[in-house]
Amino acid sequence: MKTWIPNALTSLNLVFGVFAILSVFNADFNLAAYCVVLALVADSLDGRAARYFGVSGEFGKELDSLCDAGSFGVAPAVMAFVYVLKDFGWLGYCVAAFFACCVAFRLARFNVNVSTVKGYFMGLPSPAGGAVVATLLTANLQLPGWVVLAFVAFVGYLMVSTIKYPEFKGHGEKIKPAPVVVTLVIVGALLFMRPESWLFAPFFAFMLFGLVNSMFSAIK
Repeated sequence: MKTWIPNALTSLNLVFGVFAILSVFNADFNLAAYCVVLALVADSLDGRAARYFGVSGEFGKELDSLCDAGSFGVAPAVMAFVYVLKDFGWLGYCVAAFFACCVAFRLARFNVNVSTVKGYFMGLPSPAGGAVVATLLTANLQLPGWVVLAFVAFVGYLMVSTIKYPEFKGHGEKIKPAPVVVTLVIVGALLFMRPESWLFAPFFAFMLFGLVNSMFSAIK
């Protein structure tokens, strides 16, 4: 019976992903973005629930990856395509498919390397990648279509890259003060100019911080 609780949370992740896709059919991108964020919340709780009840297993891990692929790969890709990528013809098709495939590759690599990669995330985690694309569409930044297209492709690349993203658990990849300051200044300026980007800001901050932190590490 205990296994039903974490598995239900994992399934709820996919339910919210499906709701996000269905919301796009009604051109409700705000609701779709909220659903992706709720999927992320459910995804963060299922593992904790499994460990709490002592029921972690291979079935839960496989189910988690399958649900993540739908909620953080397919759903944001569909959102971005309907929002603006469709205007670019086959290029838009390719970028949307590229993003979804990157999520799948990221999840597969995580499952394979889970015992060897510790203390940091190799590449942008797929929930954060899906959320940053989904919430971008609600930020009212009034970006040109080609910028959104490039951003979606770049986020896809970050997920399959080897850039180290901190786990924020006090060990592993070191967090340097300078990247924190740079990230806070940029995100603070974004919020000052566009307060309606509040939902996008935290996910963008995490994505940006990993990049800046890795740049400072490479320079030193």
